Amino acid sequence: MDELPGVFPFTRGIQPTMYRGRLWTMRQYAGFGTAAESNRRYHYLLGQGVSGLSVAFDLPTQMGYDSDHALARGEVGRVGVAIDSLADMDELFAGIPLDRVSTSMTINATAIILLALYVAVARRQGLSGDALRALSGTIQNDILKEYIARGTYIYPPRASLRIVTDIFAYCDRELPNWNTISISGYHIREAGSTAVQEVAFTFANAIAYVQAAVDAGLDVNRLGQRLSFFFNAHNDFLEEIGKFRAARRLWATIMRDRFHATNPRAQQLRFHTQTAGSTLTAQQPDNNIVRVALQALAAVLGGTQSLHCNGRDEALALPTEESARIALRTQQIIAFESGVPNTVDPVGGSQAIEDLTDTIEREARAILERIDKLGGTLAAIESAVIQREIQDAAYVAQQKIDAGETVVVGVNRYADLPPNAELPSTGGSYTIDTLTLDPSVEARQVERVKAVRATRDERAWRAAIDAVTAAARGTANLVPAIITAVEAHATVGEISDAMRAVFGEHRDADVG
Repeated sequence: MDELPGVFPFTRGIQPTMYRGRLWTMRQYAGFGTAAESNRRYHYLLGQGVSGLSVAFDLPTQMGYDSDHALARGEVGRVGVAIDSLADMDELFAGIPLDRVSTSMTINATAIILLALYVAVARRQGLSGDALRALSGTIQNDILKEYIARGTYIYPPRASLRIVTDIFAYCDRELPNWNTISISGYHIREAGSTAVQEVAFTFANAIAYVQAAVDAGLDVNRLGQRLSFFFNAHNDFLEEIGKFRAARRLWATIMRDRFHATNPRAQQLRFHTQTAGSTLTAQQPDNNIVRVALQALAAVLGGTQSLHCNGRDEALALPTEESARIALRTQQIIAFESGVPNTVDPVGGSQAIEDLTDTIEREARAILERIDKLGGTLAAIESAVIQREIQDAAYVAQQKIDAGETVVVGVNRYADLPPNAELPSTGGSYTIDTLTLDPSVEARQVERVKAVRATRDERAWRAAIDAVTAAARGTANLVPAIITAVEAHATVGEISDAMRAVFGEHRDADVG
């Protein structure tokens, strides 16, 4: 190949030496139950060699409801950690120096509140001035994919875009090392899209974010350096490698030709990868270790900057410590035993890989051109065009599995039991020990949030909530008002409600 790594359009990688100079960040996505329980898991993972934390939040936190809200019942601490207030966030990071640990937070509709809480905890740890400005990490903050693939939105799309750009502007001034968004193809792929659709729809969302930021007066050369992406590592090994290479090349040309970014760092696609949760099976769960290892290797060969490996038991429950350790060891074996990191773009030049790279780029570009003709990403979301195309792809993929055309080892071929048999509750190769959540978590968390409300300064709280409402009604940046509110012990639900009163709530379009 004539193209060099570290040089536009970065097909072969964003750094000239890639992993020979620095390995990818090894993250393990974790969070469950209370802040104290999750904190113990974080300390365990850091002790096992994790180089960056990745926080999972429960559904009430994601949707802007406190743990004592009626709609939170039965969901508190279930799929992630419950965070209602500064007291919880403080406990979540107890003993973890935020100036020395990079934290990724998978949060979208309430991202602005969780960022404010993170800043408030850093201040409580004594960080200020340059030390505070040096905080590093990522908030997902990718609300558009929630409308098309995942569903944890609160406000209408255009109001949500205002919140996203307020975060961009605040971090540009106050947190210059913070990645202000992680534009996610992962959930698009988990919803059933093809590899090409994953790239195209992710970049359609990214184009909308960059355009909104430019319209708000932000410098694309500065903004571009703080954008990060989040992709899925799926089963087709060669296709996934080609996908990552094609995505890098396509994004570089979009930033240069569409947005006129001239800084090479603003043209680079920096991305985190997670292995594909949708490919994990409850049947013969140890097979998942092999699936995850191959998917992780594809991500490394594709040049990822950060990686999370799923646990073998995640088709059954949240991962146990043992499963999380195996997942982390998978990354470490690739990094330190396989020899793969010693060569930059080791599969570059392979005819199969180069053909896949070219094909995926060409087909993704065609989808982007079609979205532009529809009036852009927001118009395509509001008319449910993107949602329907993902659903159609998911339907076709499931039909192939049901017909046996796509083989799933241990499910529709080489199964221990007939395909329609119920899984045994204990014993057999279908089951392993899984994480069990304490059923008292919800009651304890409800009492905790009530105690916060009972002990705070009511006057300071009311003034802070009113300031959030006023900022939402006007044009002032929302982040400073929300930081003041969380420091006055306003809860996630209360701050979300203050913005709900101004922005309203989104109702999903009919995709039938």
